[in-house]
Amino acid sequence: MAKLSASILAVDDEDVNLELLKRVLPRQGYYVDTANDGAAAINMLQTLPFDLVLLDIMMPNVDGIEVLKFVKEQELDTEVIMLTAVHDVKIAVECMDLGAFYYIPKPYHVSDLLGLIERALERKRLVTHNKALKSELGRRVLSASIKSHNKRFLEVLDMATRAAPTDSAVLIQGAIGTGKEMIADFLYNNSLRKEQPFLALNCSSTPEELLESELFGQEKGDSKTEASVKQGLVEIANGGTLFLDEIGELPLAVQPKLLRFLETREYLREGGKKILKSDVRLISATNRDLRQEVFAKRFREDLLLHINIVTLDLPLLRDRKDDIPLLVEHFLKVHAGTKEPKHLDEKAIEVLMKYDWPGNIRELENIIERAAVLSRETTVRAADLAASLVGGTSS
Repeated sequence: MAKLSASILAVDDEDVNLELLKRVLPRQGYYVDTANDGAAAINMLQTLPFDLVLLDIMMPNVDGIEVLKFVKEQELDTEVIMLTAVHDVKIAVECMDLGAFYYIPKPYHVSDLLGLIERALERKRLVTHNKALKSELGRRVLSASIKSHNKRFLEVLDMATRAAPTDSAVLIQGAIGTGKEMIADFLYNNSLRKEQPFLALNCSSTPEELLESELFGQEKGDSKTEASVKQGLVEIANGGTLFLDEIGELPLAVQPKLLRFLETREYLREGGKKILKSDVRLISATNRDLRQEVFAKRFREDLLLHINIVTLDLPLLRDRKDDIPLLVEHFLKVHAGTKEPKHLDEKAIEVLMKYDWPGNIRELENIIERAAVLSRETTVRAADLAASLVGGTSS
């Protein structure tokens, strides 16, 4: 049985071969869709996601080589195994050069094909994993070791440091721009899952009708047709960490499904009937008072109890102004790229310390980036700061 259900598209112009695959593969836990020519396969690949394509080479009109080229040219996140009755080394080499995972001649032993499928899906899992890690490296964070001079924020970091190596759910609360994503990254980078995927979903920017399928995946089809499958984040992040930003925006209809997953580690894809499992550590964040949301019946109390085993409350930037010089230094380095970072003179720092920072850390980063770009010298002065900050709002 496959560790995680995968979607496979079998393409062959001989019905007997398709019927064999439709009988064998579902017994191994795979979802199978079929096409009997290359043109139909390309149409399906344009509209549905597949983990793997089992692709016959010799077909009329559009052959398997053309379908393989389409998969690779479109950079589809799909592995391809070529199947053919023609024993030609040149064709096999061409397929491998074009990016096929492997080439297997007909007739083949089913056990050999199943072994290849398992290896191909494992490579796909590793590719997905690496993409997730590369995405994580691109996130703008301070580091796995955040620096601070502020007592209140240091207390938050201490709690985060103790919570990070556990699998406990963490809720990060704070106003917009206070660094909730930064703390989520800190928790991930200091966790035992730091070598596994880190995937994020913003519940406020994802259309409500898509949230369930984004989280848990989706199956389309009925009892008379083979199902097509879209993997959800809880499936892709198996073994890793899922970050739900602005979880207070999660629709009431989806909340019980997330609760069930947190309680059992089991879930159903939208439209699916098969119970799946996934081991995911949940980190969530919100700028809302979820207790008030519970009182207003917009958020389930039982779900809140599951997501806030550890709660981290982030202070406003105006309440941790002693960290402004450290943050400024970091943002100047980030936005310098390969150039030598600029620095602020004392007057510029004084202006920043007097400002009230309604936009918190996010506003500070925007101001520093703008000043670094517009300043003609290596030293950023008060005059280089945004006009709204010069003589800015006093705290």
